[in-house]
Amino acid sequence: MRDAYGVLSDAELRKAFDVWGCYLDARTGEDEEVRGRLRSMLESARTAADEGDAAVARARVSEMYDEARRAALPWAPPLPRPWEADDQTRDYVKDTPGHTLPPALRDRLDLIALHLRVTGRRLRSAPGIDAATRQDVFYLMGRATLALDLAHPAAAQRELDRLTALARRCGVERT
Repeated sequence: MRDAYGVLSDAELRKAFDVWGCYLDARTGEDEEVRGRLRSMLESARTAADEGDAAVARARVSEMYDEARRAALPWAPPLPRPWEADDQTRDYVKDTPGHTLPPALRDRLDLIALHLRVTGRRLRSAPGIDAATRQDVFYLMGRATLALDLAHPAAAQRELDRLTALARRCGVERT
């Protein structure tokens, strides 16, 4: 099995190709000259990915977002925020047969991610939490999310346990 980072990295590109391909196949009434350039850039990115040059493929996709923004295409896919891109990529991996993590590992990672989101949300919205504690919450959530992205459940669980202990100390989580 390929490492989790490789699976996620490939899925990020495939997701971008699918999103841009669907957009370019739609009849939006936008500038056809710009859409033609975007089509050419998409094909170039796909070719680079097929040849194993992911760096060039990513650069082409990035150029596509820039081109669509410069041309002010109202229906073009917007560049997702970093956390949105990660969430969308994780969802894409789950929905793509043959390129997924083993089901048992994926289920364990999903369960940790769910508990992480709930505990983090409770802590962030708790009244009376000081700035240092909020900073600790974001730090622990970041470490856990990184472990999830790398498909390392033991590390993610360890960070979730630390976050849960913090929530207990703050009176947000029951013992």
